[in-house]
Amino acid sequence: MAPAVPRSGDAIFANVERVNAELFTLTYGAIVRQLLTDLEEVEEVNKQLDQMGYNIGIRLIDEFLAKSNVTRCVDFRETAEVIAKVGFKMFLGVTASVTNWDTEGTCCSLILDDNPLVDFVELPDTCQGLYYCNILSGVVRGALEMVSMKTKVTWVRDMLRGDDAFELQVKLLKQVPEEYPYKDDE
Repeated sequence: MAPAVPRSGDAIFANVERVNAELFTLTYGAIVRQLLTDLEEVEEVNKQLDQMGYNIGIRLIDEFLAKSNVTRCVDFRETAEVIAKVGFKMFLGVTASVTNWDTEGTCCSLILDDNPLVDFVELPDTCQGLYYCNILSGVVRGALEMVSMKTKVTWVRDMLRGDDAFELQVKLLKQVPEEYPYKDDE
């Protein structure tokens, strides 16, 4: 039997069930709006969106690994490329470019040219501190933690704040050794 070949983001996206993009965008907007109403403080909303994304990411990685046939990445650089080209395409229908690597290869930027979460969105002056798409940083952080990579994920640029692109900075804090629940020699 031939070994499983990793599938590209386009191939996976073509075969995955999709939700209407406008429904998805408007539903996400309603969630953010409700959080703003309930929590009142923009910084608390940012934290809540990140936590929601983290909870999604720790579950989403299972679906990603099952459907993409991606094997274990050899380093953080390869992991970032897989997230940008396969992960974002599989779940959002867009790809990202990986740039701005540091010399140690532990920090990079994921730049989204298109972001379906922000269709129909304009931030009012009262929400200028809001990272509207902060759920994405949590998703990336949660998914990477499930594959033994402790990271810090922050927004560097945001088109809703007047920047020219959506840029997430992903910094590898440490590679966590895998722990097994039992010993093989017993």
